[in-house]
Amino acid sequence: MFQTPSGGAGHGAAATDSGLMSIGAVLNALRDEFPDITISKIRFLESEGLVEPRRTPAGYRKFSAHDVERLGHVLRMQRDHYLPLKVIREHLDAVERGEAVALPRVGRQRDGEAVPESADSPTVARIGRDELLAAAGIGDQELKEWESYGLLAPLPDGAYDAEAVTVASLVVQLGRFGIEPRHLRVMKAAADREAGLVDQVVAPLKRHRNPQTRAHAEARTKELAGLAVRLHAALVQTALGVRLP
Repeated sequence: MFQTPSGGAGHGAAATDSGLMSIGAVLNALRDEFPDITISKIRFLESEGLVEPRRTPAGYRKFSAHDVERLGHVLRMQRDHYLPLKVIREHLDAVERGEAVALPRVGRQRDGEAVPESADSPTVARIGRDELLAAAGIGDQELKEWESYGLLAPLPDGAYDAEAVTVASLVVQLGRFGIEPRHLRVMKAAADREAGLVDQVVAPLKRHRNPQTRAHAEARTKELAGLAVRLHAALVQTALGVRLP
């Protein structure tokens, strides 16, 4: 359960005495559990019907504690279960209607519809090109430029992995500091090398004939990826002589 931040004034403070929160306060409430959350992502989830904040006469979004809790559920189901937003929305709506529903288990999407996964196939949350542009707040030409540098790449069916939203949002934020997409090719190259190292470690598990062993490969990949990300962050902080909160 998320707690409404208290004290202070301005963008990140609670909105009114009614307990409604500004989008900045929602961002702060979610950031501890979801460090990659951005205002663009919250707006995108709203556009997809996952949350319906109230609007002031001036048009500002005001979120209730229920809205924040629902957003947390959405982000958790994306992160932990790789579920498409359409499936998440239908599941949460059913729960709020009081229906006894089990957490859905789906795999890849085809033409916008969820396709049940097999025992061996990993799940992949997808996002369409237009959805990605809207979530990141960029134009088609910008996305093409980023793709030319290898920062983003569509899947064979033209959709994108849902993590592309995070990548796009971070590229936008770095751009505010004058760091252009072409400058980020070195980061992409480093990430590819790190991913290659992880793949080398888990490759024998992925090729194993035992389905349980192959399933273990996915868990091992996530564990190694997490360690690699932490090491990368620590090395960058050490090189710059700074400590991040």
